[in-house]
Amino acid sequence: MQSAADNEDLRLVDTVMMEISSTAPMLKARRKSIAINPNIGRVITRPYLPSSEERIRKVIKRVLSLDENEACTILETVLHEFSHRHRYFRETLQHNFERVADYVPAANSLSEERRLLIGTYFTAEYSVEAAALFNPSIIQVPNQEADPEGCCRFVMSFRATGEGHISSIEFRSGIIDKNNDIYFDPLSDYVRTPRIHTDSSYDLQLFRLKLQEMGANYKVAQWLLSGLPDGFTFNDLQRKIDNPGNGDRFRKQDKAETIEMARWLAQSNYEILFRPDHQISERVIFPVSESESKGIEDARFVRFVDNDGSVIYYATYTAYNGERILPQLIETRDFLSFKISTLNGKQAQGKGMALFPRRIRGQYVMLSRQDGENNTIMFSDNLHFWQEATMLQEPEFPYEFMQMGNSGSPIETPEGWLVVTHGVGPMRTYSRGIELLDLDDPSRIISRIDEPILVPNAQDREGYVPNVVYSCGAMIFQGELIIPYASADQRCGIATLRVSDVMARLTQNSQP
Repeated sequence: MQSAADNEDLRLVDTVMMEISSTAPMLKARRKSIAINPNIGRVITRPYLPSSEERIRKVIKRVLSLDENEACTILETVLHEFSHRHRYFRETLQHNFERVADYVPAANSLSEERRLLIGTYFTAEYSVEAAALFNPSIIQVPNQEADPEGCCRFVMSFRATGEGHISSIEFRSGIIDKNNDIYFDPLSDYVRTPRIHTDSSYDLQLFRLKLQEMGANYKVAQWLLSGLPDGFTFNDLQRKIDNPGNGDRFRKQDKAETIEMARWLAQSNYEILFRPDHQISERVIFPVSESESKGIEDARFVRFVDNDGSVIYYATYTAYNGERILPQLIETRDFLSFKISTLNGKQAQGKGMALFPRRIRGQYVMLSRQDGENNTIMFSDNLHFWQEATMLQEPEFPYEFMQMGNSGSPIETPEGWLVVTHGVGPMRTYSRGIELLDLDDPSRIISRIDEPILVPNAQDREGYVPNVVYSCGAMIFQGELIIPYASADQRCGIATLRVSDVMARLTQNSQP
């Protein structure tokens, strides 16, 4: 039998449920049937170099000990088994031979087959998405001539993770038709890393300020950068290091530490270039510099329109070297050439930086999370420097009590800046939320929806990181908010909401 206390509890529950039902119904994103899963067969080639010169020489000596017929037979077997898995495979083997050519006696006299065979021993495959394909962002790009009228072409980026939990950036492309149905372009069987432009130019003033921010010895840094042009190259810097001049007057430790910082900073800023015949699904941005040696994490792409109407695509991401993180910026106009640079300033420190898609009152604006818990907003006259951050909001609703942050760049609407957020709640569940910021003053919150619009379901509880739905960027097309999302940090899907429904709910929750 139920006690009086039990009956009272039931009456209280009924009262609460009646109050909830009398309010506006919960706004929930509709999940599409699209599933984007990791493919273990998509592999790149990477240099495979032992850590010691002695071991490199031993391997080369063993290969040189083979007679020519045996060497050709082994090479033919490798080409037969692997060349269909990689574009320009012989070119890759030749390039990796050149990496060790200084250790090869009479390298110029070797046959092409022998050089390529040596290259095979210093080459390895890496499955870029063997562990996971997750944390997507989506942006609109120009339509192609063959695209149907009334459609919208898009590029979607992903965080791909393979052996050793090393993360890289991959891409997919497709169109959204006039009915808002989403179609992906055919996925290439190949994956290819770009050519690295090692002699990139650096802005002298930005470089000097970043060295100062990193704690480099001021006097040594001034000496090291003196005489360099305003747009100097890595080779310019290396020549200064190799010809120290009066640099001997500094304490050896100060000099060595500053030079190491300068090299590290220069190598963290570079340019990469894909070949035009690489389909966009073949392009993978794999870690290049020491600062990102353990991964390129959570790129948030945005289509940025500057004051003159020109369009450029930016992405903020987190570089990770196993010990510390470094916020980085990607710039591209064509998704063929990419410029990678370091974000600077005392507030360019945390994860989850998301750039607004245009300047506001002449300034660049960024959402960020400095403390791993709260949302902040930053304004800057210089895209590469972020010195001040203002608290935008603290966790407010139960689904975000542990922490909150953005889920990509804000989207401009007539009513305000629409921001998809994320919140961490009970059992470390990651959910999506929605808020609206003022167009002219985005530090002012117009409205928030008090419950999540996308929460982990039973499927999201199975994967690499259970109970997570996460996104790095959404877009609006024909009145529909399109949110690509990761499920359990392993695979991806797409959810949608009618913008009119979102705005109606935000209007009900608007703040004075």
